[in-house]
Amino acid sequence: MDADLKALETKLTGLISLCVDLRNQNAQLRQDLDATLRDTAELKANMAQASERIEALMETLP
Repeated sequence: MDADLKALETKLTGLISLCVDLRNQNAQLRQDLDATLRDTAELKANMAQASERIEALMETLP
């Protein structure tokens, strides 16, 4: 009986540790995703500006 309880305790400790690790990893992934989305939005804005500049330059060409 004691051995069973000890084994259960060990498994629960491992499970709790795994849950903590996964929560930390999930938080990091969310931060990475947010950073990537911000970068993507900035790059899209830069591309739009570049496109507008190119179109403006094309209008000045003979």
